[in-house]
Amino acid sequence: MAGPKDVSEAASIPILYEDNHILVVVKPVNMPTQEDESRDPDLLSVLKADLKHRHHKPGNVYLGLVHRLDRPVGGVMVFAKTSKAASRLSDAVRTRQFDKTYVAVVHGKPPQPAATLRHFLRKDTRTNTVSVVKQGQPDAKEAVLDYQTLGSADGFSLIKIKLHTGRPHQIRVQLAATGCPLYGDQRYGSTVNKPGQQLALWSTELAFEHPTLKEELRFRSVPPEQHPWFLFASDNY
Repeated sequence: MAGPKDVSEAASIPILYEDNHILVVVKPVNMPTQEDESRDPDLLSVLKADLKHRHHKPGNVYLGLVHRLDRPVGGVMVFAKTSKAASRLSDAVRTRQFDKTYVAVVHGKPPQPAATLRHFLRKDTRTNTVSVVKQGQPDAKEAVLDYQTLGSADGFSLIKIKLHTGRPHQIRVQLAATGCPLYGDQRYGSTVNKPGQQLALWSTELAFEHPTLKEELRFRSVPPEQHPWFLFASDNY
């Protein structure tokens, strides 16, 4: 349940845009998008508490979750402040009218400077891990992304990723399958990463049609100036 701690947590969450229908923020790294078994402060609860506090709202505050970021991932997220906005944004995600761009630092260099990756993924809910499987296997779902290599340094590459599907752990699994696991990814790159390293994946841009104004909105955020991001000039993003 949201409380004073959630309100104080909200002070560290940048708000990029807010109106009566949507709220766009920069998700901090290592904060769950919604409540999980860890019971740590989660972004959805923190933002609800902040809205209640800032707008002096009585009772429960509505805030709709229309997309997610893995706990270690930071960057731009949009939330719906009305059920109408939630429905329309969810439709945009489902029909692939919701443009999501990420940047990541990976080990090595991808096999091609730019390409489309297409795999079939299956999630094991018992272990919360995802694996690449053959098409037609039970519970296999198609995963598609485009990537472009932006630069290389010190054995790492900076890549830009556009998602066409939104499968769990998709970016991490697909890039690991090409032989280029993400920096800091203990789950899908444990042989090349060390415990304690921060996953280098950032939601850098969102573009979508405003659910009521019908205007295209575009929001950007850049990764923090820390290793391994500082290996690459920020204008690459």
